[in-house]
Amino acid sequence: MTVKEVLSKHPFFKEFNDSQLNRIAEGSSFIQFNAGQFIFKEGEDARQFYLILNGMVSLEVHVPNRGPVNIERIDAQDVLGWSWLYPPHRWHFDARAEEEITALNIDGKFLLKMIEEDHEIGFNVMRRIAMVMEHRLQSTRLKLMQVYDIYKEPVLERQKWQSLL
Repeated sequence: MTVKEVLSKHPFFKEFNDSQLNRIAEGSSFIQFNAGQFIFKEGEDARQFYLILNGMVSLEVHVPNRGPVNIERIDAQDVLGWSWLYPPHRWHFDARAEEEITALNIDGKFLLKMIEEDHEIGFNVMRRIAMVMEHRLQSTRLKLMQVYDIYKEPVLERQKWQSLL
């Protein structure tokens, strides 16, 4: 499958037209990660936006005296990373491949420039990023409450952001 075909089939880009997908494809490439490999670590420069095509990613935060705590598991048809959008452009979590990952790597600077130049693309990207952010922030809040024994109930699986489009 070509980069454009992958973009057109991914839920994040489902409403984008051919011209927009062609432009986004120019700044995109396939990438693989081995099981156990860090995709990024907290504090590193955030320069990429990933469409996860297969495999499972663990989004983690390091908790003092407890070690890494999984905030959320991200699987195929999901996205990873929005820190490339906002200064200081640093990752706020660790992302680790739980199994072999194939992803589409979209250059964050390239996409940011496109968002600034084309307001239709910008609106569509930002609307979807906002859905992902809301979902991840709620997952983070619930997990951290469990870590600090504030909330004892198991975390229920929330509706995926993709179903809200």
